[in-house]
Amino acid sequence: MYLEIGEKAPQFKLMDQNNNEIQLDEFKGSKIVLWFYPKASTPG
Repeated sequence: MYLEIGEKAPQFKLMDQNNNEIQLDEFKGSKIVLWFYPKASTPG
């Protein structure tokens, strides 16, 4: 899946640095920057 600049991200859940589950809904109404490393820990 690819997103274009300005496109809304799909809903997702993940673990933060303290091992707490967070989800995108928690930031509704806030401006956030999502940064992904698609090839981190891969040979690509």
